[in-house]
Amino acid sequence: PWTASSLVGYLSPAVTHTLMSLIVGASLAGCAARLTPTHLARPSPPAAPPTRAAVPADAGAPVVAAVSRGPCEPLVDDAQQHVLDFVQRESPGGVLPEWAVDRIRISYQSLVTPPSIYEYEMEHRERTLLKQQEVVGGYDAGRFTSARLHARAADGTLIPMSLVRRADVAVDGTAPCLLHGYGAYGYSYPVGFSSSRLSLLERGVVVAIAHVRGGGELGTPWHDAGRMANKMNTFTDFITCAEHLITRGHASSGRLAIEGGSAGGLLTGAVTNLRPDLFAAVVSQVPFVDALNSMSDATLPLTVGEYEEWGNPGRVDQYVWIRAYCPYTNLRAAEFPAMLVRTSFNDSQVMYWEAAKYVARLRALKRNNVPLLLVTNMGAGHGGASGRYDRLREIAVEYGFILSAIGVEGGFAAPQPD
Repeated sequence: PWTASSLVGYLSPAVTHTLMSLIVGASLAGCAARLTPTHLARPSPPAAPPTRAAVPADAGAPVVAAVSRGPCEPLVDDAQQHVLDFVQRESPGGVLPEWAVDRIRISYQSLVTPPSIYEYEMEHRERTLLKQQEVVGGYDAGRFTSARLHARAADGTLIPMSLVRRADVAVDGTAPCLLHGYGAYGYSYPVGFSSSRLSLLERGVVVAIAHVRGGGELGTPWHDAGRMANKMNTFTDFITCAEHLITRGHASSGRLAIEGGSAGGLLTGAVTNLRPDLFAAVVSQVPFVDALNSMSDATLPLTVGEYEEWGNPGRVDQYVWIRAYCPYTNLRAAEFPAMLVRTSFNDSQVMYWEAAKYVARLRALKRNNVPLLLVTNMGAGHGGASGRYDRLREIAVEYGFILSAIGVEGGFAAPQPD
């Protein structure tokens, strides 16, 4: 039997505790997963929580930290451990159903590597690529590069970001950029491959993911630092990441688009209220933009169960938390970026009227002549259109809107208001 140990990267779970979860340690140069025979390991004695090495905020710093203790403390030397190096720094994964084996299968992908399956032969330490998802039309991973960045929040916390771009795109502050975010429920934003994303990358768009507090990228403390009374951290972290991309030359100050869905739509709505000048375009999918009213209605399906995430507005102190960031409640007259808001009529998680009333109020308050579009899918639910081609059509509309708003050839001309 084998178990993962030793290295944990910033976008890995805190400590692995399954028999065959492979956790990748990350650095800008590469990544590794280390395996140790469990029959040569003993339980660790009680001790202080594992600590991570300090990580400088500059883009070139390594972002891996050795974990001193995990579920097991190895009693073997390095010669008996297996380190699997990958080109990019994302996490392979999988669970081994049979323990007594001499070879394992590893699934792996990254921002530039399509989903791949490797076989690793332990005795001779050989790795063989068995299968890789085909990218129709041809794909050369060498034309693209990914990186891990860190932005320093006002309280000193380092906020990790994942970034991918075409390798020849200059880091000189002129590139258009799309920044994704979520930051809720302890959910770690996936850092994987997307063939659809290539249509942006091929046009020179830089794509980044802000792993803000409220997500699960750094374990339970990271989630706790972005929920309940700490929820405002999620939004200020995202703004910090956007500013970092601009000041470090990864994005143009006038060509930055943002995207988020569901709780990520709450994120895009909140940051747009806080800094409408920072973004050129906003795409919000089934956005949770009327948080104060929805959380005040205990008859809605998800309200009571989510008191632990947002708070119960029936309590005065928790009402104040939600009131401070609720996108609909905090709308004010301003010049807003171009916005595409998508909702679904059959959504049982975020009701369609949240997006509808949000856009109606925006139309009354915005003081500039930019596109503000509401798209309602009358046959879909919270996940949007079902079926491969319908989903691709939705992505195409969003990408077309983004490209047109940030001045990249290939977008569509949005209808202008009368």
